Amino acid sequence: MWNQFFLLEEYTGTDTQYVGKLHTDQDKGDGNLKYILTGDGAGSLFVIDENTGDIHAAKKLDREEKSLYVLRAKAIDRKTGRQVEPESEFIIKIHDINDNEPKFTKDLYTASVPEMSGVGIIKTALPDMSRENREQYQVVIQAKDMGGQMGGLSGTTTVNITLTDVNNNPPRFPQSTYQFYSPESVPLGTHLGRIKANDPDVGENAEMEYSIAEGDGADMFDVVTDKDTQEGIITVKQNLDYENKMLYTLKVDASNTHPDPRFLYLGPFKDTAVVKISVENMDEPPVFSKIFYLIEVDEDVKEGSIIGQVTAYDPDAMNNLIKYSVDRHSDMDRIFSIHSENGSIFTLKPLDRESTPWHNITITATEINNSKQSSHIPVFIRILDINDHAPEFAMYYETFVCENAKPGQLIQTVSVMDKDDPPRGHKFFFEPVPEFPLNPNFTIVDNKDNTAGIMTRKDGYSRNKMSMYLLPILIFDNDYPIQSSTGTLTIRVCACDNQGNMQSCNAEALVLSAGLSTGALIAILLCVVILLVLVVLFAALKRQRKKEPLIISKDDVRDNIVTYNDEGGGEEDTQAFDIGTLRNPEAREDSKFRRDVMPETIFQIRRTVPLWENIDVQDFIHRRLKENDSDPSAPPYDSLATYAYEGNDSIADSLSSLESPTVDCNQDYGYLSDWGPRFKKLADMYGGDDSDRD
Repeated sequence: MWNQFFLLEEYTGTDTQYVGKLHTDQDKGDGNLKYILTGDGAGSLFVIDENTGDIHAAKKLDREEKSLYVLRAKAIDRKTGRQVEPESEFIIKIHDINDNEPKFTKDLYTASVPEMSGVGIIKTALPDMSRENREQYQVVIQAKDMGGQMGGLSGTTTVNITLTDVNNNPPRFPQSTYQFYSPESVPLGTHLGRIKANDPDVGENAEMEYSIAEGDGADMFDVVTDKDTQEGIITVKQNLDYENKMLYTLKVDASNTHPDPRFLYLGPFKDTAVVKISVENMDEPPVFSKIFYLIEVDEDVKEGSIIGQVTAYDPDAMNNLIKYSVDRHSDMDRIFSIHSENGSIFTLKPLDRESTPWHNITITATEINNSKQSSHIPVFIRILDINDHAPEFAMYYETFVCENAKPGQLIQTVSVMDKDDPPRGHKFFFEPVPEFPLNPNFTIVDNKDNTAGIMTRKDGYSRNKMSMYLLPILIFDNDYPIQSSTGTLTIRVCACDNQGNMQSCNAEALVLSAGLSTGALIAILLCVVILLVLVVLFAALKRQRKKEPLIISKDDVRDNIVTYNDEGGGEEDTQAFDIGTLRNPEAREDSKFRRDVMPETIFQIRRTVPLWENIDVQDFIHRRLKENDSDPSAPPYDSLATYAYEGNDSIADSLSSLESPTVDCNQDYGYLSDWGPRFKKLADMYGGDDSDRD
């Protein structure tokens, strides 16, 4: 058994610890052999006596560091240096002694145990331990080896134990009644106050929610939970009125939002408090019966007519009187006004839907005893349309007809516009004027789509005979009352090519076609200018003449005329003078009516015949003169009739057409041909055959 030795660790003796002895049968004891030790710790931890083979431990060994050493032994002949036996291997085992106490892996342990717990490695020693009473505990734990027997070693550690919270406490209000005050007419959502219930739990176990359980103010107020502070905020839900109710009583509940079913046996997890809210009286402004007013009125309403009414009242118990007014910033033109006592709105000016279809004004209601208390209300006034505008041409039409036009050709399509806006839309009709329903030159065709077409009615037109036609068109709508107007279409006669394209319509072309050159036209213009200059000079000289006064003596009986500037009764004064004495003596006829005196017989007022262009100029002038001379209701001649007479000393008789009624037959203008080329155009127009004039 020499190949295994045992050695105690932690030897504390004064001498080295003997391990064992090596010996070979070849050793005769004569000192010829030498023992050599090699391997783990040889020479440092373990030493051998080379003569005797005794092995000792040179140092104190620790089994926890190394428990096994492997060594090899040799026996060598000192003389020859050869091994007397093969090398042998042996081991040294370190025997353990109880030299280490138990040690915990941590010096400090932290643990948590839910309160009210009963089972665990570390368990509560008392039942129903409450976190609210004590939350932190510190425990020292000892560990012993050798089963706790005598001589064993021990180690200790500390454990900090925290009791975690469970929801085992309901919320509780610190007081049973709360009192708050609120002015009336506060804005909705106003915070009146805060209430809070106490809950000894923490975290989500302490979260609570507030609600109104019952009370006469459940519809007027609301409670909101503040999640940060766990408070209940009392807010205004509806408008308060001191005159209606002065005191409200609420019951508010506070309950946990996360109750634990394990502890429901402890009782309801909520609490109730009474909240009283007193409403304070305030001086309130007037209140209108509506939030806005809409008034509809016809645009033809008379000035001063009442179109609507607004009403307001004082909500206070005093019930002060109220006056009304129009905010002039909303009615800068002062179109409307209001009766200050009863709130009736009336017009000050005429209304026109076409210019302003809507009027938005503001009415102010003010307490008479306290002008600071006032309210405003918008009033929207809609102007309803009345058919008060006649239709008219939508634009100015430049219409022409070709000289070579054929009957039935469309020369113009006209459309109309109307400022009115009927509810069923516009519908216009086109007709000839009643005085001349049949036009020999043009035809008006109603297209039934609010447009009309102008069609030619005869074959060919002549610029020499008539360069321009005036076509009156009667336009009326279908609304009530029907509005109508007469639009006159100017139609020029133009030279066109075979495709109907206009080539020339101007007066210069007509003159040149009659045989006048450009030089002749310039000469005519110079003559006209010279005549105008002479007329101006004559008028200036006449003004410079000093007129002899009509009355020389101030004592003349006629001075009353000058003093009172009595000019008579005017044209209506039929007794002042006979205007017939001022007429041309040659044009006076006894058989005609006096035009300065209204006849005794009542005549029906005749409608004036509108101007039309379907006859030549001469025939047209004759007709109009005949109509006016035979009309007893026409006004008397003014300066035109009085001064139209040119006297009998003129070499050339009067060319004025005003005296034409006095001639029994048509005047002969043939003498114009003898006046030279300058009057050739007039001679062609008035000196032609009767067929041409027709």
